[in-house]
Amino acid sequence: MYTSTCSTSGRHGPSVLHKVSEKRRVMDVHRRGGGVTVVCSSQSDREAESGSLQTVVASAPQIRFRKATDRARDQLADLAVLNERLSRADGVEAARARRRVDFMKRSRKTWAKVYDYVMDNDVECTLSAIEEANLKVLQMLDEQYKDRSSIDSMKATLESLQTQVEEAQDRLQRTQKNIDANVERVNELKQTARILEQSFSPTNDILQEQVPGQSGKKNGLQSSLRLEPELKEHWFAVQFSSKLEENMMIPFDLFNEPWVLFRDSEGKAACVKDECAHRGCPISPGKVIDGEVACPYHGWQYDANGSCTKMPSTKMCPGIKVKALPIVEVDGLVWVWPGAQKPVGSPEGLGAPPEGFELHAEIEVEVPVEHGLLIENLLDLAHAPFTHTSTFAKGWPIPDIVKFTANKALSGVWHPYPINMEFRPPCITVSTIGLAQPGKIERDVTAEDCANHLHQIHFCLPSREGHTRLLYRMSMDFLGWLRYVPGIQNVWKHVAGQVLGEDLVLVVGQQDRLKRGGDTWAHPVSYDKMAVRYRRWRNRIAEGGHVSQTPVEASMSAGDLFELEE
Repeated sequence: MYTSTCSTSGRHGPSVLHKVSEKRRVMDVHRRGGGVTVVCSSQSDREAESGSLQTVVASAPQIRFRKATDRARDQLADLAVLNERLSRADGVEAARARRRVDFMKRSRKTWAKVYDYVMDNDVECTLSAIEEANLKVLQMLDEQYKDRSSIDSMKATLESLQTQVEEAQDRLQRTQKNIDANVERVNELKQTARILEQSFSPTNDILQEQVPGQSGKKNGLQSSLRLEPELKEHWFAVQFSSKLEENMMIPFDLFNEPWVLFRDSEGKAACVKDECAHRGCPISPGKVIDGEVACPYHGWQYDANGSCTKMPSTKMCPGIKVKALPIVEVDGLVWVWPGAQKPVGSPEGLGAPPEGFELHAEIEVEVPVEHGLLIENLLDLAHAPFTHTSTFAKGWPIPDIVKFTANKALSGVWHPYPINMEFRPPCITVSTIGLAQPGKIERDVTAEDCANHLHQIHFCLPSREGHTRLLYRMSMDFLGWLRYVPGIQNVWKHVAGQVLGEDLVLVVGQQDRLKRGGDTWAHPVSYDKMAVRYRRWRNRIAEGGHVSQTPVEASMSAGDLFELEE
């Protein structure tokens, strides 16, 4: 309650208050319960003393209004203390209760929420109940603070991530520009290399005019170390079935690509690329687990179709796979189709021994020679008495003339030797040798006239440029018991190694001359006819001509056969 009383000059003279301060304003504040009485000086001196009045007002005690809710909260505290005093009847405990309540009232915000909690939940007005309510309020406020802090932290993290994303996008754009520039540069280098290759190629028209006897100048035959992509559109025998055992992996190269053979859970042969889809590690040093191959680097597993079935220690990513080749297993051989086209026909019969023959040896050899040069060597028998003087042709007299009579496009008969020979596309040479007696060839007779025969099949696989993976299969129609002689396989391997070693001295040198620009077909003669036919077939492949998989159906024109006068 506020009241104001003013005292002015009257007939009784100046008032007591006026005498105390004649020239300044005086404020006297009397506290009477909830009210205040203010006594002011006369109006005549207010204008002159305005500055002093402002100073006095500023220094006067501030008045705080008490609302009904404030009084109710204080009453809650008083009631709690009263209940504590009544329950304990101990003045010391009551004083402690008052201090505990005052401690809780320090924060007006917290005490207000404690009051609201007590009223809303109809809590008994005891000190312990109020302290429990205070604890819950503090926990609630703390959780709200944490939530706000967490939200602020998340906002800061989000802003940081957004900045990082923008920086990454900027780096990606710069990287993409660099990649585009590098790709353009690589294309320019490829074009330059192509021009240089054409300039220095032994089959280049300009060089053909400068170098006498160059391939293609007179007869059109061209040898090259290049593996034509069209060659892939055939079945290739890549392993003997007897060598591919369960839980075994056999790596090999074919057309400059690494592959690995294994058997699935049903025992069927499978072939996948020997390169893990994860980090490009070879799979073949790993192991076969339940018919699937497992990479030794991180344990990724692949089935017969090349699909990745397991990714240990990480979340499985669907759709990951490696390339797998079409594969069949016939005639005791594992065949694959590396081409892009759908497989045509079946390789059945291409690698099987003739009827009445028994298999004696299966040998695998890596040869550092281009497979076409090796095939031409195997189709050439005229070199035998000059090259193989320490092995099978030891003691052979040099004939006056060696002829090859063709009975089909890619097969024929040698004279004077009792040997029939055949080329089966894409890389198989077959020979049947007539023997008068074991280990001895009779001249001037045909193979059909001989009682004993040795049958050979060479599979010359183009593993990579300048290298061949040779599979050799030998069978005979006599001495069947020889297969069971202990150590006989080592004997056959030794003999084959000796024969091949005699050839390699020359064919490796031939390849070296070819790399230096030499011509392997400068002057072919009559006994080169079979090798010429193979080279004609190969050149036709390089030109994109159609070539059949089946040798019987292969046909050539008179010009293709390159018929030389006998």
